[in-house]
Amino acid sequence: MRARWIAMASLCFLALSAHARATSLVVATVDNAQMRQMQRLTPVFEKAHPGITVRWVTLSEGALRRDVTSDIQTQGQQFDVLTIGMYEAPLWARRGWLRPIRPDADYDEADLLAPVREGLSYRGVLYAAPFYGESSILMYRKDLLRRAGRTMPAQPTWSQIARLAARLNDPARGVHGICLRGKPGWGENVALISTMVNAFGGQWFDLNWQPQLLSKPWTQAVGLYVDLLRKYGPPDAVDRNFNGNLALFEQGHCAMWVDASVGAGFVSDPKHSKVAGEVGFSPAPVEVTTKGSHWLWAWGLAIPADISAAQAAAAQAFIDWATSRGYVQLVAQRFGWELAPSGTRESTYANPRFEAAAPWATVELRAIQSADPGDATLPASPYTGVQFVEIPEFRSIGDTVGRQVALAVRGRISVAQALAAAQSAAQREMLLGGYPR
Repeated sequence: MRARWIAMASLCFLALSAHARATSLVVATVDNAQMRQMQRLTPVFEKAHPGITVRWVTLSEGALRRDVTSDIQTQGQQFDVLTIGMYEAPLWARRGWLRPIRPDADYDEADLLAPVREGLSYRGVLYAAPFYGESSILMYRKDLLRRAGRTMPAQPTWSQIARLAARLNDPARGVHGICLRGKPGWGENVALISTMVNAFGGQWFDLNWQPQLLSKPWTQAVGLYVDLLRKYGPPDAVDRNFNGNLALFEQGHCAMWVDASVGAGFVSDPKHSKVAGEVGFSPAPVEVTTKGSHWLWAWGLAIPADISAAQAAAAQAFIDWATSRGYVQLVAQRFGWELAPSGTRESTYANPRFEAAAPWATVELRAIQSADPGDATLPASPYTGVQFVEIPEFRSIGDTVGRQVALAVRGRISVAQALAAAQSAAQREMLLGGYPR
């Protein structure tokens, strides 16, 4: 009897010990197709790491930024793994809010594309591991161009795109001449607008940190953006972000779409897209300059500084898996090479199977490698960033600009009124921020 009691006690102790060692990770992420793929593949990670379980909190882009920022500022500790981008990573690392990424020996950090690695680093240390990277490119319907007797220039300008949008717009057949991000927000419509302003020779701030939203390039770029959406875009353009326009393009309702290169795999995949065989790819449009005409972005996985050592170790193990070469291979095996995470590793672009499956790969890689956050504007600027400005105040400024431009797209105010209100708001934010410093 005594022996049986001892055995039972031992089993209970072992069970409690195993329970104590078990770790549950909460991952906050953005609601897009790549992250939904990762969620479907999570059992593969959990099987290889039996002591770790993963719970996902999936949010829209705006909600993700709001909730993750609030959690890390207040040390709420709701999340163990954060999905953040090139804007947050260096700013939050500077404030001590993130743990450095310390991958295992097999990770091969040197394989990461240099612009992406540098954009997610602070003082040469990686603070978010890239899940996928991107630039902005032009995706267009080759069949519609043929029907219209037009060809896409090797390097289109925004003026040329405007003429093509007018030619290809065909409401009777349910085809919009162009689809562009219209949903307001610094990472939504403003991401595209910033690159348009850069292409027209503009900037956010001059060397004295004075906002330049009333300048000629801003007036030209925003004027064209509003004109394109009002004349040739979908009627609900201001409600559509990346996912919304992706759905339209896949269903054959967009003749052209300037957006994240990561969308190329989905519009080219017959399982997702009705127009998969008729999609062409070109660099993002330029105008008076090529500088800053295409953005640079990566969604990365990061670890908050305030979680426990045990949680941090489990989070690092998950990040190693989710951003590894092996994960790229896993996605390719399950979903096809055209949907493999791109924009992060040199080895992906060197793989002949990816090259064969991804006709946009060369355009995407060139765009990522040529985007220069340190020299993204024709006039000299005091800031780093292509489609954003790497200062804390930009988030509020960008959101305000996005809302004002959306009002102009709706026809409620003029472009001049939108930019005047945006300029005033930007001046106020910079004054409160103590600029110039």
